[in-house]
Amino acid sequence: MASGFSLKDQLFNLEKTRYLAGLFAAVDPEFDARRFEAQVMERLPELELKQRIQWIAEVLDGHYSAPLPDVVPVLRAALPPPLNPGRRDDDFGDFIFAPLGEFVVAKGLEDHPDLSLDLLEQLTQRFSMEYAIRPFLNRWPDLTLARMQDWAEHEHYHVRRLASEGTRPRLPWGLGITLDLRAPLPLLDRLHRDPTRFVTRSVANHLNDIAKKDADLVVETLRRWRDAGQQAQKEMDWITAHACRGLVKAGHAGALGLLGYDPEAPVTAQITLDAASVPIGGALSFSVDLFGAEDQPVLVDYRLHFQRPGGKLSAKVFKLKQARLKNGRLTLVKRHRMKGDATTFTLVPGAHRFEVLVNGTVRAEAVFDLTG
Repeated sequence: MASGFSLKDQLFNLEKTRYLAGLFAAVDPEFDARRFEAQVMERLPELELKQRIQWIAEVLDGHYSAPLPDVVPVLRAALPPPLNPGRRDDDFGDFIFAPLGEFVVAKGLEDHPDLSLDLLEQLTQRFSMEYAIRPFLNRWPDLTLARMQDWAEHEHYHVRRLASEGTRPRLPWGLGITLDLRAPLPLLDRLHRDPTRFVTRSVANHLNDIAKKDADLVVETLRRWRDAGQQAQKEMDWITAHACRGLVKAGHAGALGLLGYDPEAPVTAQITLDAASVPIGGALSFSVDLFGAEDQPVLVDYRLHFQRPGGKLSAKVFKLKQARLKNGRLTLVKRHRMKGDATTFTLVPGAHRFEVLVNGTVRAEAVFDLTG
């Protein structure tokens, strides 16, 4: 990323504010676009990304202080055309419409939930309302889930995706929701068969969230979907792999079995370390030799047990290879850099354990010293 890059400045700035103001001015002669722009920009530079969304919504509310039903005609008229429904993926829309979702939450959550959901259905076709929908899931769970049943069959894939993305248990940056993990499953039962990767990726991410609380529920659900045969096999395989990525790292036998990897397969491993000690800032170079049955599917990871201050250990799993044993064997070579300048994880000198996992099971281990 280039030095000085600012995501918040790229997404919310004078140009974007002026664009949003122009949309309202074009349909409402009484809307003071210059005053709106000046009010937004007075505080915008000092705010972080989520704060900018909230601030723009607050300024807009100051210009439209009437009850939500009175504002709806202007809001609807100001919206640009929906995102292209012919796209299949990666069409996120313009972040400048995120404040409109917060505007609807502020004006409609308590007194106008049905009307608010109507508006979020329209807004999400311009930019995802996955954050704005969550207060409604907490305040009006039955009403919102019932509406999402309709959305799961909507003609626009952004609306269908909202039914999955908005109900994710661990949506990044999202408000926590009080729904039971199983409550959105009827939605996912419909959405997993969607023809659009933008939707099925959300479904897989949703299951990956659930897996952190109930791994067996995820495996059971994926197995049920696979047996139902309502999704193309290639896409079902992709959903399964993406949904199980956390479980695979954890060595969950059921998840590995779904992906065709037998945790009890008779595979042995030998580790060769190029050096018994590695300096911080250097690289751990190693090779792994695997031996087993001809054409045996193997998913190979390695796990490093890092020293932490106070003598504790912290384990991290890294991907190595998905392959098959040719002539009953496979050799893998890797260099793992021991970054001394990482901002998120500080390396501590001392003895470190290195493990090789095949199909989620530890097959071999070694020890090396990390030096300062």
